[in-house]
Amino acid sequence: MSIPVLDRTAQTEHPVLDVLADRWSPRAFDAETPIDEAKLASALEAARWSPSANNSQPWRFVVARRGSALHHGIHSALMGFNQAWAGNAAVLIVAVAETATEDGTPVHYANYDLGQAVAHLSVQAHHDGLVVHQMGGFDREAIRPLLGLDERFAPVSVIALGELGDVDALPEPLAQREVAPRVRRSIDETVLLSA
Repeated sequence: MSIPVLDRTAQTEHPVLDVLADRWSPRAFDAETPIDEAKLASALEAARWSPSANNSQPWRFVVARRGSALHHGIHSALMGFNQAWAGNAAVLIVAVAETATEDGTPVHYANYDLGQAVAHLSVQAHHDGLVVHQMGGFDREAIRPLLGLDERFAPVSVIALGELGDVDALPEPLAQREVAPRVRRSIDETVLLSA
């Protein structure tokens, strides 16, 4: 299968690292190629070394490889059009925030720190030639028993990870979104105050 090369490089207002300008969130995943285990390990290692408040590391990841019952269960919990494409990803990862300590003390920064860890995972994966798409559209209450999570752990997002697939294999509305121009609001609209 010949995958067309898509230039998805962001047109930034100011210079950024190539790996950041080039990273994007495709929906077209190669449904045949298994995950490169060394690249997956590097992505998880990057997440592990992400900064966190007081080095508390309030993140956990559940990794499900395509073909496993766990992958199927996570895919079944996805909502809306996420089910149309995410099952092709070599790996589905549930990103989990530890929202309270074992003694019940709330961890107020858990979601923030988890987000940093996922960002590190995403950038490392892209650097290594994998693609990542993060999703918030899933049934959290269906995921919790599937993963055996107690109340202090909150499933926050599901991450599809694998090799880039053929855009033409996507349903038409998703294929159109795949090649649509990338846009962001301006820096002036993003920075609220600067003194």
